[in-house]
Amino acid sequence: MTTADVLDIFREAGALLEGHFILSSGRRSALFMQKALIFQNPILTAKVCAALADKVREQLGTLPDVIIAPAMGGVIPGYEMARQLGLNSMFMEREGGEFTLRRGFTLQEGQTVLMVEDIVTTGLSSRETIAAITKAGGNVIAGCCIFDRSGGDADIGVPLISLASKRFPDYDPNDLPPELAGTVAIKPGSRGLA
Repeated sequence: MTTADVLDIFREAGALLEGHFILSSGRRSALFMQKALIFQNPILTAKVCAALADKVREQLGTLPDVIIAPAMGGVIPGYEMARQLGLNSMFMEREGGEFTLRRGFTLQEGQTVLMVEDIVTTGLSSRETIAAITKAGGNVIAGCCIFDRSGGDADIGVPLISLASKRFPDYDPNDLPPELAGTVAIKPGSRGLA
């Protein structure tokens, strides 16, 4: 599956939005990938995750012991990736502003982990999740995502396997291009919401 194929799936699902958006990082963009519109459809979710699972198998060679994803956005692709790879799936939630395992999820010391994300832009959530996994005793061998908005520039501290990758421009909120300046920005993502 190519980047163009993945973008076509987002377009067909009405999940590639145009406007003025506040990204999870706080940066601004004229494009937003509303992946929830993909993940509401089990067939589309299975399709993109099956293709990503094939890439993971190809690039890793040896599968990890478990999948861990950050809540909220990574929960569904994390579960579906685990299903595709025949592994267990866990997710991390923020508690006191930091990711942690809850709900009875535990890692054995040294257990190998594939961290699964939905969309990566700056890699901040991925790095926070990986740090929390390491703190919990896990060994993150790689991360993966459905779409890498950085075009390969995001550094998450471990190899990042993305199904699709394309650099979408994003901007500092104090240095917006004319087409975004003066327009109302909306925050469709979940970071920072109560």
